[in-house]
Amino acid sequence: MRKVNKMKRLVAMVVVLMVLLTLVSCAPAADQNDRETDHNAVEEKTEPAQYIRISAEEAKAMMDSKAVIILDVRTEEEFAERRIEGAILIPDYAIKELAEEKLPDKEALILVYCRTGRRSENASRDLIDLGYTNVYDFGGIVDWDYEVFSE
Repeated sequence: MRKVNKMKRLVAMVVVLMVLLTLVSCAPAADQNDRETDHNAVEEKTEPAQYIRISAEEAKAMMDSKAVIILDVRTEEEFAERRIEGAILIPDYAIKELAEEKLPDKEALILVYCRTGRRSENASRDLIDLGYTNVYDFGGIVDWDYEVFSE
C-alpha cells in the first residue's frame, strides 16, 4: 500500500511538472520594445517569494539533481540524534538572527525540515520575510524515508 501511495505521488509530481513546463514554453516572449531602456528608471519589482510545501520525495529528487542547502531547524540535541546528510543546523528560534550569517546567498535553493513540519513552516516563512527567494519546506524528518545520520 505504501508503494502504491509513493507511486501515486510520483505520477502526480510528474504530471504537475509537465503542466508547468507546458505553461512556461507557451508564454509569449517579451518584445524588446516593451522593455524599459532608460538606465535611470526605477528597476521593476518582482513578486516576493511565497511559501511552498513539498513532499519528502520531491525534496529527495531535488537533492539528487541540484545543488541545494538542506536546512535543519530543530534543536542541537535533535540534530545530533539524527539528521539528513549534509544538513546545516539553524534552530527555528535563531533563524532571524543567524540566517544571513549562515546563508549568505538569498537566491540559493534552500530545503527546510524539522521533526514534524510545524517549525519548518515557520522557519521557511521567516526566511522568505528576510528576502530569501528559493525556499521549500519539506516537513519533518518523521516523514523522511531515506538515509539519516547521527553522531
